[in-house]
This record gives sequence, structure tokens and C-alpha cells, in this order.
Amino acid sequence: MPPMRLPFRAIARAAPTAAQTHASGAVPGVSVDVAALAALEVAARDFHFRPRQPGHSVLAGRHASKVRGRGLTFEELRLYLPGDDIRSMDWRVTARTGQPHVRVYTEEKDRPVLIVVDQRINMFFGSRRAMKSVSAAEAAALAAWRVLAEGDRVGGIVFGDQDAEVFAPRHSRESVQHLLGGIARFSQALRADSPARRSAAQLDAALERAARMAGHDWLVIVISDFDGHDTRTRDLMLGMAGRNDLLTILVHDPFLSELPESGQLVVSDGELQVELGFGHAATRRGIGEFVDAHARALLDWHHAIGVPLLPLSAAEQTALQLRRLLGRPLQQAPVRQRPGAAR
Repeated sequence: MPPMRLPFRAIARAAPTAAQTHASGAVPGVSVDVAALAALEVAARDFHFRPRQPGHSVLAGRHASKVRGRGLTFEELRLYLPGDDIRSMDWRVTARTGQPHVRVYTEEKDRPVLIVVDQRINMFFGSRRAMKSVSAAEAAALAAWRVLAEGDRVGGIVFGDQDAEVFAPRHSRESVQHLLGGIARFSQALRADSPARRSAAQLDAALERAARMAGHDWLVIVISDFDGHDTRTRDLMLGMAGRNDLLTILVHDPFLSELPESGQLVVSDGELQVELGFGHAATRRGIGEFVDAHARALLDWHHAIGVPLLPLSAAEQTALQLRRLLGRPLQQAPVRQRPGAAR
């Protein structure tokens, strides 16, 4: 069997036909355009990022307190009135004036949400339904539409191997469209023969920007495969998690964890290449151990710093996975009985 050539950057795909290529230059499964991401608004339902989660949600139980929801804003200091909650007493002012005073708070009307989207060349890989970069783009669009529907402000940081684009959180459809436009531009710039070099440092650079933007009680959603993560990555996320809600969506492809028992694979970084034979059990075992170790390391330090991690497979529909992870369980369609059938 001839070797299957798989550049490190992307799985080899047949050239798209004219019918498959959108007028914008996007190819379904390979890249996205604004229209495709905007169309996901109707699918952004049955899941949410609020504190109370369904029992089956990955944010339920231990992680429930990690999503604070909207915060409280100080409004005024006034004299105590019968019926006021004694827990709102300001004891310092009471002691200084000799009269009981309470602090009055109002609930914030919205909460800033920052979506950090990885569109580096390492995300340009996919073995079945779509590239990881496409799944990340879809997850970001679904999250943005959901946040807007819940009345919160939404912004984002979209980053590639060389640069990044920042969108300040705002509460408007126009702001979501601007964010989707940025994601689409980065998505369409990815290609297997791109001269861009892998840049692990861009992940930490994007997180540093997020840390500077997110003040207090924001929700920061990081969507990436975490290629190149290190201790700096962990420290940045730990710092953000201390004063904000932080949620990670780990995008992965099942190819390396489900290797075939025959055939060959040529892996290349654009200059050097290595040919791997799947027929060798030792090769499959070595790759499997590497993938397991990478996943275990991510899970361990996410657990250690208390940040929920949601696994998102590029081989499955993104909206269905988010509903399964964050929303109501999918209901099976009722079985219709034929007229006259026994009940």
C-alpha cells in the first residue's frame, strides 16, 4: 500500500470543486466564511454559560461555583431601614457615625465575555468532518450568539502564527458580526502550503492579551488544541481564573488515537519528513502513548487550577457537542405507531 502523505499542518484533501468553494473563498470543512458562522445563530440554543448547570453538564457539581454569572455593582450607602439584610451592614461607617448604615448593590445588567480563538497552522488538521480550525471557529460563533442572546457583552481575540486581532466586548449584533469576520479572515488564510511557521509562543501571547483585557468577573472562553502549552500557559490561566470565570474548549481530532493497523503516514514540517508505518505495533503504541501523555498533562493542570475543560472533536457536529456538554440532553424522536397498532 502506498504511503498516505499527511503534512504536519493538514491532512491531504482533494482539490475542492467550483461547487464546493464558496464565493468568499471558504471551502466547507476546510475554512469558514462569515455567512456560515452567522447561520449558526439558529443552532446556538439549549446550552448556556450560567452558574446553574444541568446535572449531566461538565460544569455541574464541582465546577458549578466556577461560573459566577453576573456580578454586583455598588450603588449607594444609606441608613439602615427595618427589614434590611444585616449582612449588608457597613460596620466601619456604622462605628464612625454612630448610626447603622448598609451598602446597597444592584445586579450588573450584563457581563463581558471574551472568546479566545486559536487559528494557528497546528489547527489546520482534520481527518473526517472538518479541520480543527473550523471546529474552533464554529464553537466561537455558537458561544458568541449564545452570549448575545443572554444579554451579555461579547468580544474576542483571534490569533494565528504571526498576528492577532482583538475585538472589545460589546452588546450588539454588529459586534458579533465583526468578531465572526475576524475569525473567517484567519480561517481562510490557513493552507497546507502556507509559509507561516508554527509558533507555540502565540498561544501565550494571546492569553497575555486576554489577561490584560479581562478585569474582574469576566467570562473568558479559550478555544484551542493547546499545541505548545507550557508552564507560562498554566500560570497565565491560573491568574485569570483567580479573578474571572475561565472555560477551556479543547479541540482535538480522533485520527492519532484511532490509528489504522495498516498503511503508512508521511509527516512533514515543510522541510524534513518522516515516514511512519502503521503496520508496526511499536509505532502505533508510541504514537498512542504520546497522545495520551499530552491529553493527561492538559487534564492534570486544568484540574489543578480548577478550570473546566470541555473536549470538542472535529469529527462531530460542533453544536450537538456543546448541547451535550453544556445544555439539555438530546431527546430522541418519539416512535410513531401505525394506525391501528396495539397501544
